[in-house]
Amino acid sequence: MIKTGNPIISIYTEMTPNPETMKFVVNKLLYPNKSIDFPDAASTEPSPLAAELFTFPFIRGVFICSNFVTLTKTNDTDWTDVIPTIKQFLKEYLEDNRPVINEDKIVTAPAFSGDESDVVQRIKELLENHVKPAVEMDGGAIQFKDYHDGVVTLMLQGSCSGCPSSMITLKAGIEGMMKRMIPEVKEVVAEAE
Repeated sequence: MIKTGNPIISIYTEMTPNPETMKFVVNKLLYPNKSIDFPDAASTEPSPLAAELFTFPFIRGVFICSNFVTLTKTNDTDWTDVIPTIKQFLKEYLEDNRPVINEDKIVTAPAFSGDESDVVQRIKELLENHVKPAVEMDGGAIQFKDYHDGVVTLMLQGSCSGCPSSMITLKAGIEGMMKRMIPEVKEVVAEAE
């Protein structure tokens, strides 16, 4: 039966550097210019979509960004066995115009409480302009958490969280770039959620 009035959703998958995560890209904006991470089923109150995805027994994490969902699976699950099921679920869910995120239920973490110094502003600008686009292409996100005594603390989300290569990216890529472009930065570390 053909439904009228609802857009036809198409979805394709992209592998990420983390073998436990897969990026499901949709031809619809899910959470425009924002991202939100759900590391477990208990954290899904703001997202009916994430809550339903956690009903699949092999889902360990859900990350929702502009036009994609990154899913983390259990170690004993093979992506080839579950991708068709997930794609069909997402297609039906989104074609029915069911809610993705309920903004009013999002509990925001306290903002960086330190002084919004010139260094912090340059760090945030570098993350926004150079790091964020590259990391989102891989199905993840890195958010600024803190800066103190030359140490930048970042939060890893989506495919970045638990990725075997994330520490290499963090140290060799992000830390190296920050040290070159912002001499006050001495080290970049990751904080787990």
